[in-house]
Amino acid sequence: MSNLSGKSCVITGGAGSLGIAAARLLHENGAKLTLVDLDREKLATAADAAFGTVPDDVLLVAADVSSEADVKRAIGESAARFGPISVVFSNAGNFGSVAPIEAYPTEDFEAVWRVHVKGAFLVAKHAVPHMERGGSIVITSSVAATRGDPGVYAYITAKHALTGFMRCLAKELAPRGIRVNTINPGPIDNAFQKRVEDGLGEEIGRDGTEFFNEIIPMGRHGTPAEVARSVLYLASDQSSYTTGAQLAVDGGMSA
Repeated sequence: MSNLSGKSCVITGGAGSLGIAAARLLHENGAKLTLVDLDREKLATAADAAFGTVPDDVLLVAADVSSEADVKRAIGESAARFGPISVVFSNAGNFGSVAPIEAYPTEDFEAVWRVHVKGAFLVAKHAVPHMERGGSIVITSSVAATRGDPGVYAYITAKHALTGFMRCLAKELAPRGIRVNTINPGPIDNAFQKRVEDGLGEEIGRDGTEFFNEIIPMGRHGTPAEVARSVLYLASDQSSYTTGAQLAVDGGMSA
């Protein structure tokens, strides 16, 4: 068991399948949680499904990670409730579109950049001053950060950018004993991935799910629970000498 007893953890994208799977697992290992998501109702529904009755050591905060005022407020509420932050799981994300470059919607590109890149930047900017030595920042990237695919301009570009951001932050925070890493999942069996595959399928003219399963060496999608176990590893002292790394959780897709 990875001991997070009494440690305060902030999770953005808390209403999504990966966010809530990580929340459940970190809480089982002793963490106090602040779950952040754009939609308060969806966040409450996800938390109820995960915990039954939401416990006192789980705080729900509605916030837009692309808004500096919202992020500052959310981090402030977490610090006021639970004290210094030990773990940040920067997990908020959106996908955008799949389209040829000449038809790609500029507004979709900008929206994805705001959530993934600006969002991760703002969360780190406001959380780091509240973090204690030995803390961990885990950023959700993707196997998309290691490849290119036709038409996936916003999402793949944003995920590549997160690698650079993580590496800069890891070097800055290492002297303070704060580790910074990304998890890089491959296709996960969830609603988010289904939307991705529907869009890609239209672009490539075949079933998107079958396409991915054929190029994953393990021949299947991962599950949110499998990825959450990697989040726990990076969040806990079990990864005490790991920083600046991309942890692939992709069934061998990036090998």
